[in-house]
Amino acid sequence: MDINITEDKFNSLLNRREVHFNVTFEGPTPSRKDVKLKMAALLNCSPQLVIIQSLNNLYGKEEVLGYAKIYDSEDRMKEIEKEYVLKRNELPEEEPVEAAEEAAPEE
Repeated sequence: MDINITEDKFNSLLNRREVHFNVTFEGPTPSRKDVKLKMAALLNCSPQLVIIQSLNNLYGKEEVLGYAKIYDSEDRMKEIEKEYVLKRNELPEEEPVEAAEEAAPEE
């Protein structure tokens, strides 16, 4: 998966960066979580502050057009964004490795 940023601007009124980007990939379309983590690494910010607003798959191509918002603080993000957008962009909580090993049946 390769991300190319086409437009990056700062919205001082809402204290956030607004980023338009293209994602090229091979195989299945990348998930919102994968794109979010890659964007956070690329822009050097926390994944909790990144909101992937839209991902539009181009028909017949292995390319996705997207729009993301990166907030300065989590409080400001919760003030502005609607509840369903926040829920859609939540990162799943990782299970501890020990709990996963205990749940596996022994042979």
